Amino acid sequence: MTLQTALSGLLGAQTGLNTVSNDLANASTTGFKSQTSLFADVFPSNTTNDPGIGVTTESISSDLTQGNVVPTGNPLDAAIQGSGYFVVSQNGQQQYTRDGAFQLNSNGQLINSTGAAVLGYTSNASGTASATLAPLTINTGAVAAQASSQIGLTVNLNSGDPVIPAGTTFNANSPTTYDEASSVVTYDSLGNANRVNLYFVQNPAANGGTSSWTVYAQPQTAAGTNVGTPQTLTTLGFSSSGQLTSGSPATLNVNWGNGSAASAIAFNLTGTTLGAQNFAIAGTTNNGYAPGSYSGTTINSTGEIQATYSNGQTISVGTLGLANFINPEGLEPQSGNLYSANQSSGQPVINVPGSGLAGTISGGSLEQSNASTSALLVSLIQYQQAYQANTSVIQTEQQDITRLVQV
Repeated sequence: MTLQTALSGLLGAQTGLNTVSNDLANASTTGFKSQTSLFADVFPSNTTNDPGIGVTTESISSDLTQGNVVPTGNPLDAAIQGSGYFVVSQNGQQQYTRDGAFQLNSNGQLINSTGAAVLGYTSNASGTASATLAPLTINTGAVAAQASSQIGLTVNLNSGDPVIPAGTTFNANSPTTYDEASSVVTYDSLGNANRVNLYFVQNPAANGGTSSWTVYAQPQTAAGTNVGTPQTLTTLGFSSSGQLTSGSPATLNVNWGNGSAASAIAFNLTGTTLGAQNFAIAGTTNNGYAPGSYSGTTINSTGEIQATYSNGQTISVGTLGLANFINPEGLEPQSGNLYSANQSSGQPVINVPGSGLAGTISGGSLEQSNASTSALLVSLIQYQQAYQANTSVIQTEQQDITRLVQV
């Protein structure tokens, strides 16, 4: 019986050594969670007041506390601040990990270090997120030009500017025929940065009311060539308090004559004001842009992945999904910093970062292993001593049996 007891102690010490050795080996593994061997004593059944007959391994417990988050300078890296696991697809099977050392494969797909596809909620061209998890793919090639179809223009008009007499013929080359001038960039379907020169004319007030303003538009190609003659874009009306009451939106139709498609540009002048103020363009927006090439990717705190391009465009690719479990300690560890769900862990509850039980994301950072090298070395010595002690017991028992046989 003593031999069996010592053997169980030897096997238990070996299990502890294996567990500690694995933790030490993964002390630098991203997102690794250390483990602890838990033991239970064994007593003979149907007896009382008898000594124990050894030890058995009850379970291997995982320490799920968060490791330190350190910046890496790699914008594709991501660390979870709080609870949750990244969701990946490995060989068609959904698995989970705290390791956010992501990269792009040759197809622009976001993958982890084992090549598993990182899953999230993809965004379409209008920015609407999908309702189901899917691989996240970034366009690492060129972005085609988009012609300007909507321009937002907020203008502060000066009521103190001279009133241009009725019947005056507008002439862009004659400053006496208009009060103010400005311009906005518009892109054609080929991505050329054309311009529309705008001229503002204060008209005589009717019946003592507030003056209206006529806006003339002169399209001009990127090469500086005027396209046609100036057009009347709109006439702006204002209330007695200087708020815009009419004239917006207005559409400018242009055939650029440079091989691009004809443009229909809607000008939205909402927010334009009239008052005793200096003339100024208070704000512009433009939904057009030139062609561009991929320049990088960022991941923000809500898990949104944004690709940037050389033309200044930022496109939302999608949002990472984070999985939580009723019993995360029940997850089954797999190779490659991965876990799989089972009956013990329960099924995943998946949210975007920052919602539900999901933590937030620290982009450009990684979570370090939570294994404490100093504590593990102490445990290693303890298990080694237990192993040696049980070995000594076995050797002594063997010597006693040998003497007994020889008698």
